Amino acid sequence: MTHQNPIRLGMVGGGNDAFIGGVHRIAARIDGRFTLVAGALSSTPEKARASGAALGLDPARTYDDFKAMAIREARLKDGIAAVAIVTPNHVHYAAAREFLKRGIHVICDKPLTATMADARKLAKAAQDSDALFVLTHNYTGYPMMRQARQMVADGQLGNLNVVQVEYAQDWLTRADDSKQAAWRTDPAQSGLGGATGDIGTHAFNLASFVTGLELDSLSADLQAFVSGRQLDDNAHVMLRFKGGARGMLWCSQVAPGNENGLRLRIYGDKGGLEWAQENPNQLWFTPFGEPKRLLTRGGAGAGDAANRVTRIPAGHPEGYLEGFATIYREAADAIVAHRDGRDVAADVTYPTIQDGLAGMQFVDACVRSSKRNGAWVRLVSAG
Repeated sequence: MTHQNPIRLGMVGGGNDAFIGGVHRIAARIDGRFTLVAGALSSTPEKARASGAALGLDPARTYDDFKAMAIREARLKDGIAAVAIVTPNHVHYAAAREFLKRGIHVICDKPLTATMADARKLAKAAQDSDALFVLTHNYTGYPMMRQARQMVADGQLGNLNVVQVEYAQDWLTRADDSKQAAWRTDPAQSGLGGATGDIGTHAFNLASFVTGLELDSLSADLQAFVSGRQLDDNAHVMLRFKGGARGMLWCSQVAPGNENGLRLRIYGDKGGLEWAQENPNQLWFTPFGEPKRLLTRGGAGAGDAANRVTRIPAGHPEGYLEGFATIYREAADAIVAHRDGRDVAADVTYPTIQDGLAGMQFVDACVRSSKRNGAWVRLVSAG
C-alpha cells in the first residue's frame, strides 16, 4: 500500500550490515506513509555510498555525513520532511540536533542518548525546534499493550499495587565480537548502561506506558558476568512508584533459553494483567476472584485503543515489525497535522522526548544505585 502523498524520509545509520536500519525501513513502508529518499547510512563514506546504491537512492542524496545531509536537504525544494536516526547511542544527540534546528522532524531509535548530559541537550534542542521528536519504543505500538493501557486507565484493575516486568535474552552469554555486540558493550558508544540501556529501557518504558505510574526511586544490582565486559549484562532492579505501588525489573542478556523474553505483569486491588512479547496477540486478564480471561488482538473484548492499531483479522499474528510500523504511522499522522496546523495530540500516541529522558534517568539511577551496593536512589532532575 502506498499513501497518496508519502512523507519524504531520510535515514542516518542503518547501512548494509545494520539490523535495525532494515527494521525501520520495513516499518516505514508497511502503511505506505513514508518514502526513503536520502541517507547518510554509515560513518564510513565508502560503506555509506554502497548502502545507498543497494537501496536505490539517488547518489546525489547519499551523503558521507549527517551534517552535510541536514544542510542540503533543508535547502532542497523536495527535501526530506523527517529523518530516522538508527545509529549507536553516542551519535543520537549530534545527529538529531542538526535536523531539529533545521525544522526536520526526528524519529530516533532508543535509548535517547549515551549520557544524561546529551539527553538534556537533546531535550533542549527539541524544545527549541518547531519539529516533532519521536522515540521508537516499538513495544508501545503493540495492540494488546494499547489494550492493557486502556484497561488500567479505565480502572479495571483498580488501584495498582504491583508491577513486574522483565526482558531476558541470551545472545551475550559469552564474549561476542560481532558488530552488534561490540558497540552495545562499549561505554564510548553505548553509554553508562549495557543491558539496562539496550533492553532495560524497553522494559521500564513499557511498564510506565501501560500503568501511567511515575517512578520515585529504585534500588539496583548490576552485573557484568562475562569476563572483561565493561558494561552490565544483567540487572535486578526494585522500583518504588509515586502513589505507593511497588515493582521489580529484571533485564538480562546472559540468560540461556531466552530469545526475546519481554514480559509484563500488573496487579491491582480489582484484578491483574499478564502479557508476553513472544505471544504478543494475547493478554490475560483476571478480575479478582474470577477465572482468567484471554483477550486476543482483534478478538472479542478488544477495545477501541487496540483496534485502532490492528491491521489484520484476529488469529493472524502481528508483532515486532507491525509494532514499529504503528509508531511510524502515528508519527506520520502527527507530521501531517503539524504541516496543516492541526492538533492531533489526542488522536496519536507515540513515545516522546520526555519518555526518552525518563529512560536515561532510569539508567543513570541504576548505575548510581549499583555503585552504592544497591542503595535506594531517586531519579535525577531532567532539567
